[in-house]
Amino acid sequence: MVRTPLTPWERQRGERFGALLREARGDRSMVEIAAAAGVSAETLRKIETGRAPTPSFFTVAALARALGLSLDELVVACAYGDEGEGEERQALSA
Repeated sequence: MVRTPLTPWERQRGERFGALLREARGDRSMVEIAAAAGVSAETLRKIETGRAPTPSFFTVAALARALGLSLDELVVACAYGDEGEGEERQALSA
């Protein structure tokens, strides 16, 4: 099965997600967070650097839990680009 190439928006979303994870990780090591989430440090590294811009739901959920982030926060911060989706973003953040 051939994977459909990612759109620029999907790549940007992955970069936003990676930056959010790096920020939430703070001074904690990548190995510490990866172990707490049950993923490899290499997987976390790829996500943080945008090389894996579409991680699975369960990987996202595990990382969110390890970092003390809610999935709702991640949706608001990452799922919508700067160009809009304003009504949906407002509904999710309400």
